[in-house]
Amino acid sequence: MSGIEQARKTAEGLAYSTGFGNEHSSEAIPGALPLGRNSPQRAPLGLYAEQLSGSAFTEPRAHNRRSWLYRIRPSAAHPPFVRTDNGAVRSAPFTETVPDPNRLRWDPLPDPAPGTDFLAGLWTLGGNGDATQRTGMAVHLYHADTSMTDRVFSDSDGELLIVPERGGLLIRTEFGLLRAEPGEVALIPRGVRFRVELLDATARGYVCENYGQPFVLPDLGPIGANGLANARDFRAPVAAYEDDGDAGRPVEVVNKFCGNLWSATYDHSPLDVVAWHGNHVPYVYDLHRFNVIGSISYDHPDPSIFTVLTSPSDTPGLAGVDFVVFAPRWLVGEDTFRPPYFHRNVMSEYMGLIEGAYDAKSAGKGGFVAGGGSLHNMMSAHGPDRETFDRASAAELKPQKIDDGLAFMFETRWPLTATGQAAGAGHLQHGYDDVWQGLSRNFRP
Repeated sequence: MSGIEQARKTAEGLAYSTGFGNEHSSEAIPGALPLGRNSPQRAPLGLYAEQLSGSAFTEPRAHNRRSWLYRIRPSAAHPPFVRTDNGAVRSAPFTETVPDPNRLRWDPLPDPAPGTDFLAGLWTLGGNGDATQRTGMAVHLYHADTSMTDRVFSDSDGELLIVPERGGLLIRTEFGLLRAEPGEVALIPRGVRFRVELLDATARGYVCENYGQPFVLPDLGPIGANGLANARDFRAPVAAYEDDGDAGRPVEVVNKFCGNLWSATYDHSPLDVVAWHGNHVPYVYDLHRFNVIGSISYDHPDPSIFTVLTSPSDTPGLAGVDFVVFAPRWLVGEDTFRPPYFHRNVMSEYMGLIEGAYDAKSAGKGGFVAGGGSLHNMMSAHGPDRETFDRASAAELKPQKIDDGLAFMFETRWPLTATGQAAGAGHLQHGYDDVWQGLSRNFRP
């Protein structure tokens, strides 16, 4: 049985615990989870009790993130980490180039070199803030044709929102296993160790690295108690562990710390958690379950109505980063230009396409295609291209179902600075501005 076949067999029928932000608990062996206390004098089954904190101890209870892990070996039992090659991974502050007010668009990453796994295939497009100050975010792309074998990754700088576009992923974490297919997203909290195995011959997608406050579900305000992403649709793993026995085996553990990659070779797998409980946990979410709220009278709503997750800042309503999805939905607005309107925004927007076409941009060669992305920085004018404008302006305004595409956006409070490799990439589209040419003068006094 090939590695892909084995991974697919493992991924079939995975069990989950549901509910975003819940206090989950799970044990792979009955009795492994202590009751009534977190750190007994002797943890059950000879395990080690360990707390993983994603927030300061003293943060308000509603914001506090922590989990208790009961593992075969404590995380403290490891050799020194040494600096390793960063590859194509870059971190904030981004100083290789200057922030660019021009509208930018990229084709998908080219195919990876043979033997490229998820970590080796990470490629940073840009970002903002400062990873050492826990502010801002980064946009990465990934491409891979090989599963991570005897190799584990963790990110001390931020949480990772993984958005597959091509090829499914089996993600083995300290908490258990997640399956993430295109159209789903996986959220890996800061500091959680994981390994990515491929469910198809190749994989490609996007990653938002959030240095700031952890993602939460947005408040609903006048929407009421229901709508947008429902907490019950987020799936957390159940406990599953790797045990190498007394002999052990060498496993490379790579840690991203203050912008650089550090490596240590353990004599065992660190994915050895037999039981756990807490709320600092990974999730997978199916974007097709997003409950779209939209206009049933006139005008296209602001894109904030499509927010799945938000990372709050110190200013209410101003996000460090929002994750927004343009999911299948009905358009029924009367006397309304139905695609997204022409716009200039104090927020900066990186948009990607998972499948199909986006209703404000033309697809095809040289267009906005799956696996590609566009960057519209602070106050840069953008909106529907000429072809879309002409079509939508003349369309018959009968109820219309938008169900042939799935696009998303990472929206952030600060301008995104592209990395040098992104600014000079061969797959950077030249002449992106041309899509708005031909928007002629129609003014008739």
